[in-house]
Amino acid sequence: MHKFTVVVMKEFEADTAEEAALLMYQELVKGPAPLQYSVTDEARNARDLTLDRAKADEFAAVDHTADPGNW
Repeated sequence: MHKFTVVVMKEFEADTAEEAALLMYQELVKGPAPLQYSVTDEARNARDLTLDRAKADEFAAVDHTADPGNW
């Protein structure tokens, strides 16, 4: 299995970095999951992804930890 670093791409206007982080936290708690991400693999290859909401919701509804390939 490979390792990836996934970063949420969202821009906020704030007075401090902490305030920007708190605004992101607030958005994650109250709203739908973000769809835009930056993903970097083990070889440091990076790409930006925008997920389709319907496909992402369908994927999230399935328990992928039950897949023997994940053991």
